[in-house]
Amino acid sequence: MSHSNAHDNSINQGRAMVYRLLSALFAKEVDQPLLHELTSAPAQAFLAQLASDPLLGTDVAKINAVLLGLTTDKALLELAADYCGLFLVGTKHSASPYASLYMASNKQDGDEVLLFGEQHQQMLDHLEQSQLQVQSEFPEPADHLAVILAYVAHQANRVNSATQLAFINDYLNSWLATFSDKVGQCDNGQFYTALANLTTHWVKSDCETLAASQSH
Repeated sequence: MSHSNAHDNSINQGRAMVYRLLSALFAKEVDQPLLHELTSAPAQAFLAQLASDPLLGTDVAKINAVLLGLTTDKALLELAADYCGLFLVGTKHSASPYASLYMASNKQDGDEVLLFGEQHQQMLDHLEQSQLQVQSEFPEPADHLAVILAYVAHQANRVNSATQLAFINDYLNSWLATFSDKVGQCDNGQFYTALANLTTHWVKSDCETLAASQSH
């Protein structure tokens, strides 16, 4: 039994690492410290392991090719401009990373959706129950994709599969495909399109893994 638990813990630690990586890339633009971390030997080994999954390999390869090509300040600035244009400016040509904008059940076309609305409040409740909070230097609503992904990473080794699956289905699976399509339409480069696709495929695959673990 203890061997099985150790195996599960190892799997959950790996899952948490993927969610933390995705969260970090959506939380802010790639800067020099993050780039240094992602191009280090341990991170590259982790990305290679992730790329061995046929469902994820193409997107991981695209992301890594961009990361390894960020050898000048100009290249970093261009990628930062892509991030800003996609996620920070909030125009019809951007792909806002807030669950509320995709999940509002009573949303009519043309309606303004409140950013600090229902999903933000629900996420704050989840964070509070886990004694987590959004870092004060991260001035975003709590339903920002990066916050939700970080929360799933935190829960990976702390709650059972059924609880995780219900949360991921509600807060990620329900809107990621729509978000990913929007990123694909608006992205000037390849990096964030690949990141959004990777996140969507990873979350879908993770839900299948969690569902299967309950049937054993």
